[in-house]
Amino acid sequence: MTTSNTALDYVIDAAALSKAYAGHAVVKEMDLKVPYGGCFGLLGPNGAGKTTTLKMILGQSPPSAGRLQVFGLEMPQATRIVRTSIGVVPQTDNLDPDFTVAENLQIYGNYFGLTKSELAPRIHRLLDLVELRERAGTRISKLSGGMMRRLSIARALINDPELVVLDEPTTGLDPQVRHRIWTRLRELKQAGKTLLLTTHYMEEAERLCDKLVVMDQGIIIAEGTPQQLIRDCVPDDVFEVHGDAQRVNSLLSVVENLRLEAVGDTTYCYTSDAARVVRVLEAAVDVSYLHRHANLEDVFLTLTGRDLRE
Repeated sequence: MTTSNTALDYVIDAAALSKAYAGHAVVKEMDLKVPYGGCFGLLGPNGAGKTTTLKMILGQSPPSAGRLQVFGLEMPQATRIVRTSIGVVPQTDNLDPDFTVAENLQIYGNYFGLTKSELAPRIHRLLDLVELRERAGTRISKLSGGMMRRLSIARALINDPELVVLDEPTTGLDPQVRHRIWTRLRELKQAGKTLLLTTHYMEEAERLCDKLVVMDQGIIIAEGTPQQLIRDCVPDDVFEVHGDAQRVNSLLSVVENLRLEAVGDTTYCYTSDAARVVRVLEAAVDVSYLHRHANLEDVFLTLTGRDLRE
């Protein structure tokens, strides 16, 4: 399928989108618009409704109510057409262990009706992209976790999709591999692809996403660029103070307009008056602290809380 972003404003356009299982609402009247090009993030704690939203976008689960269009086509009616222009990197690698790296790409390309003459140069190009050309003849069982993840990204691109859905693409990977994958994903953005990313790594979202939404309990509770959300939701500076919480509260009671949040032996202090907080903490001998700028993780925890989600 060939689509044109000149005729459409959004790759994904949902209005009052809802999904319920056995009477329990998982996604609740969601309005979601994902523009063409760049990386759009879908963030939220476990159980927020992210996976259900992805399933509806991919046509794997019909909405209970509301409207959903992908490439301007109604879902789930247009699932077969839409999926030809989507690449998916699943949360868990599901590569075929009985075949080599190149064979995995070739077999997957066959599902899209690609001919051998079309596939050969495409496979070479994708293996170069993910730095696996020398592993083309290697069986999956001989690959490291990072190599399998990079191959999953290459496989998702075999049909030259306009939309690439990445479901926690770097979970469990070491920092070197994660940074390598980030580089490849930025290259896809520069090539004009649209990326839809879910991740629990807030640093990943902050580095890659041009815009994102934060979901909780089936609804969107915040939306904007990472920089906008950081600016609007939390003060500029954060102190992680280690020591007795009551002692920390007493020390910082002289500072106005700050928010304190105790978690175990650490008290998080959110403030716009960093200089005053530094003077107070430097004078204390029974606490230690880390001073840093606010980031997207602070936004996420402020909006969704610190309680564990199962």
